[in-house]
This record gives sequence, C-alpha cells and structure tokens, in this order.
Amino acid sequence: MFVQAGVSVGGMLRVRWLGRVAYRDALVLQRALHGRPGGDDYLLLVEHPHVFTLGVRGRAEDVLVDPAGVGAEVVRADRGGQVTYHGPGQLVAYPIVSVPGGAGVVPLHMAALEQVVIDALADLGLPGCGRVDRPGYEGAWVDPSGSRPRKIAAVGARVTRGRSMHGFALNVAPDLAMFGHIVPCGLAGEPVTSLQAEGLDVPMRDVVDAVVRHAAGRWAPDGRVERQDVAWRVARADLAPFSRGLGPGTPVGPDHHTRSAEPDVPPGPDRRGTGRRASSTPQPVRLVGRLAAAGVDAAAAVPLASPKPAWLRPKVHHGPEVLAMRRRLRGLDLVTVCEEAGCPNLSECWAEGTATFMVLGGRCTRTCGFCLVDTSRPGAPDPAEPARVGEAVAQAGITHAVVTMVARDDLEDGGAGHVAATVAAVRARTPAAAVEVLISDMKGDPAALDLVAAARPDVWNHNVETVPRLQRAVRPQASYARSLAVLARGAAAGLTTKSSVILGVGEEEDEVLGVLADLAALGTGIVTLGQYLRPTSTHLPVARWWHPDDFERLKAAGEAMGIAHVEASPLTRSSHHAGRAAEAARGAAAGLVPT
Repeated sequence: MFVQAGVSVGGMLRVRWLGRVAYRDALVLQRALHGRPGGDDYLLLVEHPHVFTLGVRGRAEDVLVDPAGVGAEVVRADRGGQVTYHGPGQLVAYPIVSVPGGAGVVPLHMAALEQVVIDALADLGLPGCGRVDRPGYEGAWVDPSGSRPRKIAAVGARVTRGRSMHGFALNVAPDLAMFGHIVPCGLAGEPVTSLQAEGLDVPMRDVVDAVVRHAAGRWAPDGRVERQDVAWRVARADLAPFSRGLGPGTPVGPDHHTRSAEPDVPPGPDRRGTGRRASSTPQPVRLVGRLAAAGVDAAAAVPLASPKPAWLRPKVHHGPEVLAMRRRLRGLDLVTVCEEAGCPNLSECWAEGTATFMVLGGRCTRTCGFCLVDTSRPGAPDPAEPARVGEAVAQAGITHAVVTMVARDDLEDGGAGHVAATVAAVRARTPAAAVEVLISDMKGDPAALDLVAAARPDVWNHNVETVPRLQRAVRPQASYARSLAVLARGAAAGLTTKSSVILGVGEEEDEVLGVLADLAALGTGIVTLGQYLRPTSTHLPVARWWHPDDFERLKAAGEAMGIAHVEASPLTRSSHHAGRAAEAARGAAAGLVPT
C-alpha cells in the first residue's frame, strides 16, 4: 500500500478502492472531482450493481431487454462510446487526472487507459492481450490478432479542461450473460470474455493491486501516490441492536463516557441504559469480526477501567439556561441529539441557548457501532413536529438552528420531506435564523436529496464519520462513496457543505489526512474532528486517545488543503460551535480574515 508522508500540496495521485458503489454516486463523485482543476489527481476503483450505461453515441435500442427484468437500470453517461454493462465481478476504474492538451488528446488518453489494462493483465497471468486495430474496437482484447479475438475490457473517456473522466471496465468474474442483453459497444456478435472465463481465478484484490501499480507508473511517475481501501473482507452486517443477543450493554462510567459527569440530565424519551458503570459484558462477536477484517484488534483497545486523559473531562455547569431549555423542549415534546447521543458539550451549548433538534423520532433504522441513539423499530413521523421545532427556535431566540435526523430507511423518501418541512417551519417563525441540516445519506436517492436541497438550508451537513478502511466496521449500512456523493450533491446545489470525522476507533493519521483531502477536493466548507467516547460496553472500543496537539495539527492540515474552517478538539462534535463555524466558513469564502 502506498501512503503519503505529510500533507499534500497538489500533484498527488489519490487511489480509492470504494467497493460496491451505485453508478449514479460514482458519476456524481467524478463530476465533483473533475470540476475542481488544479488539485490532486484521483483514481476511483469500484464495482457497480447491475447497470447498462449509454455513452454519447449510445442508442436505447441497443439495450435488448427490459432492464428491470434482469435486475439492472439504464443510465445515460457523458462519456464517449455506445452501450456497455457494469456489474459485480467487474473492476471499473475512473481516473480523474490531468491530461496534457493539444491535438489528439482523447485518443492518447484512451491508449493510456488500454495500456494500463494490458500491462495489468500480463502481471495477472494473461499475457498477449492487446488492441484490435479497427475503428470501434477500442479496449483490451484477448488474442487480438488471432482467429477469435475476445474483448476483456471496455474503455470510454471524456477529457475537458485538461481533466479526464470515466475510464475502463475490466471483466474479472462477472455474469457474462448480462452482455447478451445489449449490443456491447455497438459490436454485435463479438465475444466478450473475463479472467475467469479464460481460466484464471484471480481475487479482485489482486486485480486492483495490479491496476494500481501500472496506473501509478503512468499518472504518478514521481511516486506520489496515496491509497486507501474500504475493508475487503467483512462479516455480515449485524442488523440487531449492536450484538448477538447481548443487548445494548450498560453505559461506560466516568472513565470513558461523559454522561456520568452529567447525572442531573435525565435520559431522553428513547435513551437506553441505567447510568451504572459498565459491566464485563463481552464485545459483540460480529462487531469484533468487522474490526478484525479492517485491521483493528479489539483486544488491544483502551481498557474499560483506564482513566480518561485530563483533556477529556469537560467542565459541566447546569445553570438556569440549561434547565429552561430542557423545560422548553419537554413542553414541546421534542428530541435533541444533545441528549440522544450523550454529547459532552450539552451544558455548554444549552447555556448558550443552542440545541440540535433531532427530527423523525428518536429511533434509527441503522446500527452504527459508535452511536447511542436507539435502534428499536421507529414509529410514523409526527406531521406536527416541524412546527414544534419552529416554535422552539422562536421561543429560545436561536440564531443558528441545527436540524438533524435519525436514518429512516423505512420511509420512501428517507425522511427528506419531513426535514424540508422543518427548515420551512423554522424560517416561517424566525426568518433571520440560519438553518443547518445534518442528514442521513437517504440511501443516495437523488429525488430525496434534491427535496432537501430545494429547501435551501444554510449548511448541508453529512458525516463521513471515519476513514475508508473502517467504514464497514463503524457504520456497516453506510458507504464512504455514497457519503462523499451526498456532499458533492450539496456543493453542486451551491450550498455550504460540512462533514465530521470521529477519531479513536483505529484510524491512522495518514488516513485522516487522506479523508481531509477527499473532503477538500469536493469543496467541503466545514469539517469537525473530535475524539470518540465509547457510550456503552457493547459499542466500539476506544483504540486510542488523540492528544489536543494532534487535533491542532489536523486542523492546520485541513485548512491548508482548502477547507474553509476545521473545528477540531477532543470534545468537538458535529454541531459544536455550529454557528461560529458557519460564519467562519462564509468569511473564508468571501476572502475575509477573522478579527
């Protein structure tokens, strides 16, 4: 694996193996990265669910079946070429790289794509692949000059403003019958093959390694390559609350979790736990398995009984402002993430008259390994809730309202309409208030995300939470690529975008720097970084405590990469100082220097 040393200042090739990614999300990511020239180059490596894509010369009639009948969708792409198929068992590579200008730039880039594949195939045990010297026969072929050439990789690219998009699709072990449902690349009757069909049973990881090796030699000859992979082998996601019958566990005591330092803050409507010190409940087997697959040894984690460092002991003061906020929220039957997530900054924010409202109930349809929010079956959304949030913002005189949500995969629109209605309700009661939304990925549904964007929140916040390697261990029902696509959609809509990373679950500093680079490349305006605090004994263990100096170093690195504002400290949470961060980001975007 290639790893960066220090902070990139441009010219780096950043390689991302992203696993299974919807085509629409990959396309959004490509467009976002392509639209920011002058930064780092990228190589995105993915598998797609079944999809037929039509290039600029693609004809609908070249899809010979009803796509839904074979479990596929059809997407129009802005690459060259005609119709092709992508699906599981096929490696799709998208180089978003700087391409020298001049006449014939596209054919030269296409030839470079083909050569990367041909060289990788030779490494994998399939020498003699090459090109067929006939118009329309772009790609890599087995036995190209023989009596029966067979296409093993398709290529298609777009080069504008000196940057490339799209790339190649290499057949490793896909269902070749899917190619029979189309006229592949307009070549009726020409056979399509794969490594598997040619007698080579090669793991996808080995194919990725070979492609990265030759791509790096071509697009990063100086060796400046940084690579991150989502986990390759993971246990099946545990969809029950956290564990195999172990239940939610007991809250970790004063050594780890700050809730014990706030004994007079009662649990919210759906809070779990007893307030007791953590028992010796063992780690959930599947959670430990997912960590192990990502290279984290749970047995080497910070012991439950070890004391927290001094910098993780917040000063708690529950004055009249906090009590008044609690009464106001209870009177309006509202849920705050401040309580549901056990935020260590609750007293500070409430004393300032700020609260983060969690809409759509207090029960989430996902089981992230770090989160204290309840995972019981959620109820129907309350149609009166948006108006109550609007009333609470007005009563409290809040100038920057944060509206977050539980994931609601049970709803057709993922809760998008409810969030949009809440934004509208706040604006109706308090027109001068800024509104920040902290949304789920809504399963990447463009219509749902567009509905929230149409409400024009002042800040579009979605958290990537952790580094690519740990995504499937930390939040098994989410996707790093999908989260990046959600942020890219917000930026494309002209909104200030924001994201958050929790530290201390097994990540390395170079990996965090890579995530900051990804967020910067997408135009993310605000990033928050904070220390993970284990809520209960059956949540993710703490792998390490990050020092305040580490957070200062990461803040400086992120802002040097172009992120307008990085809020970073051990006790920082996604909505901590949200108003100040938004103001700082707006000032940075306007070229203003804070005084």
